[in-house]
Amino acid sequence: MRIGVYPGSFDPITNGHLDIIERATVLFDRLIVAVAINPQKKAPLFTIEERMDMLENILSKYPNVIVDSFDGLTVNYALKQGACVIVRGIRAITDFEGEFVFALTNKKLAPELETVYLMTKAEYSFISSTVVKEVASYNGCLSAMVPDLVAQRLKEKFGYVK
Repeated sequence: MRIGVYPGSFDPITNGHLDIIERATVLFDRLIVAVAINPQKKAPLFTIEERMDMLENILSKYPNVIVDSFDGLTVNYALKQGACVIVRGIRAITDFEGEFVFALTNKKLAPELETVYLMTKAEYSFISSTVVKEVASYNGCLSAMVPDLVAQRLKEKFGYVK
């Protein structure tokens, strides 16, 4: 069984993330969308439980996708899950340098794991969770950036819907 792990903070999941997930589902028998607990990122907007709930709801139509969370090194988590590949998305060339360093580090730590990069579709290349949260904080239109469920949860989080 070919298992891929797509790690991220998903705070919140965007249409760019969803694009990568949808395309990765056909590449693997099982795709684990793994919410990383990253102490180096400032306080998340959504809790781990809220992020996992949104992911599970949005990804329920994909029978080979599992939503999970982990704390620690991605390579250790991926090996524990029996994965052969870590899936990453790249939006623009600015993402490449950091991703390149991660891939080389991961290869040194776990030579048996590969890292596969999928380029997001052009229409999602400007979207990041940071941009989404800023737009949401001003009650801006999120329809092109996130799934409807996420837009609703963002509006609730920022007090625009009760």
